[in-house]
Amino acid sequence: MKKILNTIWVMGVLSLAVFCLSACDRDLDVQQSYPFTVETMPVQKDIIRGQTAEIRCTLKRGGEFADTRYTIRYFQSAGKGLLRNDNGTVFKPNDRYPLMKDVFRLYYTSLSSDRQTIDVYVEDNFGKVQQLTFSFNNEREEGKDKPASSRH
Repeated sequence: MKKILNTIWVMGVLSLAVFCLSACDRDLDVQQSYPFTVETMPVQKDIIRGQTAEIRCTLKRGGEFADTRYTIRYFQSAGKGLLRNDNGTVFKPNDRYPLMKDVFRLYYTSLSSDRQTIDVYVEDNFGKVQQLTFSFNNEREEGKDKPASSRH
C-alpha cells in the first residue's frame, strides 16, 4: 500500500512539473506599442488673413519603448493656410514629418478670408493614430468689410 501511495505521489509531482514547464516560453514578451494622446492648450477660434495662431501640443505616452517613432502630418479640408512647426519647417499637406520632441508648437498662418479647418495626425510606427481638428473663423478687422451707412 505504501508503495502504491509513493508511486501516486511521484506521478503527481511529475505531472505538475510537466504542466508547469510546458507553459514556459524562452521568448520574453516585451510590450512595444503603447497608447498615446496629444493634448493641446486652448487655441484661438478667430483668425484673419495673414495672422498666425499658435498651437501648443504635448505628446503623452502610455509607456516608454526606445524604438517608438512618431510622425506628424496634416490635411486642410477648408480654407487655405500654412502650418509650420517650432523649428520653422513648413509642412506640406499629407507629408509625414518626424516628431522629435514630446512638447512642441505648431503655427498656423491664414492665407484666406474663409472659414478654415485643419486636421493634424500624430502617428507612431506601430499604426496608432491621434487626430486633432482645428477650426478657425474669419474675424474681419474693425471697419473693414462693413457696409457703409448712407445718409439721404
